[in-house]
Amino acid sequence: MSSSSTPAPEVRQDFIREIVTADNASGRHGGRVATRFPPEPNGYLHIGHAKSICLNFGIARDFGGTCNLRFDDTNPVTEDVEYVESIQADVRWLGFDWDDRLYYASDYFERLYACAEDLIRAGKAYVDSSDPEEIRQSRGTLTEPGRESPDRGRSVDENLDLFRRMRAGEFPDGAHVLRAKIDMASPNMNLRDPILYRIRRAHHHRTGDAWCIYPMYDYAHPLSDGFEGITHSICTLEFEDHRPLYDWLVASLPLAARPQQIEFARLNLTYTVMSKRKLLQLVTEGHVSGWDDPRMPTISGLRRRGYTPEAIRRFADEIGVAKRENVIDVGLLEFFVREDLNRRAPRAMAVLRPLKVVLENYPDDLVEEMDVVNNPEDPSAGTRKVPFSKVLYIEQDDFQLDPPKKFFRLAPGREVRLRNAYLITCREAVLDASGAVVELRCTYDPATRGGDAPDGRKVKATLHWVSAAHAVSAEVRLYDRLFNVEEPVTDDGTFLTQLNPSSLDVLPACHVEPSLASVEAGSRFQFERLGYFAVDPDSRPGHPVFNRTVGLKDTWAKIARGAQA
Repeated sequence: MSSSSTPAPEVRQDFIREIVTADNASGRHGGRVATRFPPEPNGYLHIGHAKSICLNFGIARDFGGTCNLRFDDTNPVTEDVEYVESIQADVRWLGFDWDDRLYYASDYFERLYACAEDLIRAGKAYVDSSDPEEIRQSRGTLTEPGRESPDRGRSVDENLDLFRRMRAGEFPDGAHVLRAKIDMASPNMNLRDPILYRIRRAHHHRTGDAWCIYPMYDYAHPLSDGFEGITHSICTLEFEDHRPLYDWLVASLPLAARPQQIEFARLNLTYTVMSKRKLLQLVTEGHVSGWDDPRMPTISGLRRRGYTPEAIRRFADEIGVAKRENVIDVGLLEFFVREDLNRRAPRAMAVLRPLKVVLENYPDDLVEEMDVVNNPEDPSAGTRKVPFSKVLYIEQDDFQLDPPKKFFRLAPGREVRLRNAYLITCREAVLDASGAVVELRCTYDPATRGGDAPDGRKVKATLHWVSAAHAVSAEVRLYDRLFNVEEPVTDDGTFLTQLNPSSLDVLPACHVEPSLASVEAGSRFQFERLGYFAVDPDSRPGHPVFNRTVGLKDTWAKIARGAQA
């Protein structure tokens, strides 16, 4: 899905697209539309980034423009090539392509440095030798203006000399910073002589040790947009107060383009934390198995869990673009995943907590192959053969020794249907020394092959099953929400106490039908009556591992209908 492909015939409207439409009508930006997705390579992308990816690449697609992928790699302490590679993989997996427009802020380090010297020559930047605490205290508060640094009056020549010596490595970290000279009394804290450059001796993943001074994000970002000819710089609402600085920098330097910053509300989901810092903490402290843990809201985690890029794109499209912060119920995302998988996922039978069933009147040496539909939503998917024999496995939950009134599954003396097979009747339950049911003795009706009785009698339950002689051992990982509160508190004191202790249940002794013996990692299936599952990379031939993606129960359709309305 290239951002430069033919515009879609229908453009979904939102306030950002309305701005772009108006800009095109007025001739602003020369009728061009150029966006960018500019992640910092300091962590893995999450579902909030997916919304931004869909928005930036989607606008470029809808208006026949371009969308760049640019890494804002200005902080070598937190950045890593691992993150760069994962981000590129995630964007491609979502279905978007930046063609030949892959850029890095580090590509512009020399130009950014030259622009900083231009600001110094214009009297718009100065070297401040105050220590970090002094700078912090001098910035003032929301109700009190800041105090000008004693170094604010340095001459252009002195500032140029110090700045060049900073670059040459003559000073230790923290000895000096380069600050913009704007307005220490501004009600916007971001305009109170913000820092543009700092000394930081750290190895950069692309430039190595060539630099010991690095630009701040708020400085590098607007200039990089200008260098690349970006027309609409789309970002989330936390950068709204940074827009005056963005505009000041763009206006203060001879850039070929004058990009326009537009803010939208970031995606917030219930039972989810989106802070990269918090997600990193979960990884480094071992609360999850890694960035791609299926409980994580990272794109790699969602992919491993079995989410599809189509479902995520549909979700991003349906929730739209808002101007004010809100919280979306995670159930809505699950609805779109379920809806997508219902159409594409082949069906299979799996027993997660096995209970042995012996059909006493079934021939010992007989094996039948039952015709089973692969996907009733997709006739082209065809059918498959599933073996049936004397000894089967069903779910433990599908039998009760003393069932309550509205329990319609298997019980002593009760008849049920085995999906695509026969009607069976339970004659006896075998108990162990503790009183637990370990085996059922049943009979089958040979006249009911396919699951229907020729005499028209009805049963109230249909169970899934697996032939014991042909079953494949499997591990199944049941994932639940990582947090046990709808809106986790993100302060350090409460964050980890709200983790859900039951977010993962590993079932090591499951049985699945033989067609699943050597499935490929990433394959998705609907396990009959159980939900949607994806094959984990931990699988090995003959012993697959499955992650539960989402359950079958569609309790969020009303939310989706409301969003569509």
